[in-house]
Amino acid sequence: MDGSQGSLFEEARLEPAAVRRFLADNPEFLLDDEGLLGELGLKVTADNVVDFGQAALARVHAAHEREAMQRQQIEEIARANFSAQAQIHGAVIDLLDARNHSDLAFRVDELARQRFGLAAGVVALEGPERVPAGWGVLVEGQVDLILGAPQLMSRMGFAPTARGLFGDRAEQIHSMAMVRMAMWEPSREALLAFGSEDPEGFTPEMGAELVVFLARVVERTAERWPVL
Repeated sequence: MDGSQGSLFEEARLEPAAVRRFLADNPEFLLDDEGLLGELGLKVTADNVVDFGQAALARVHAAHEREAMQRQQIEEIARANFSAQAQIHGAVIDLLDARNHSDLAFRVDELARQRFGLAAGVVALEGPERVPAGWGVLVEGQVDLILGAPQLMSRMGFAPTARGLFGDRAEQIHSMAMVRMAMWEPSREALLAFGSEDPEGFTPEMGAELVVFLARVVERTAERWPVL
């Protein structure tokens, strides 16, 4: 490169338009520099034509890798969804097989720990009438207090007012998924709660659809037997 060419680049500060003009005015600069052509993935054919084959192939390969990665992510999400649905179906069968209220509460806790890897699962019922064995006991109005608002159907995340639901495992619980239930006629307020040791196990941004579905199953199953 001579002095005039160097001054051109210095003055233009490598602006794309200046580089384009320079290469148009000095085509031999690129054609005669095999090292630069190699770095750019280009080559000159016998007809003195720049061949973009390697560069084009590189772009196609990169696009293929992106597509493969996206396809892999979609497949992983699909597998995770399928696994979650299978776990939910298994949980429903476990709950429907309950023999009484006490067994139902035991199964809720068991599926929470064994199927979902959580710390605990709890069914709790507001008084003042009798509460089934194995169920948490709540005072009247406590469901509203725990969920944070009257008639709010569910709550995801950490709720300090809900830690007492988990008894001697309360200190292990750092996030919860909770759903309001209504039992028998006249209706009594109840709560299905799952606790996780992971602060990110349940967060307010998560949807509560699956937990709500399980709560409806618990409701219908519990109504098989009266509270004596």
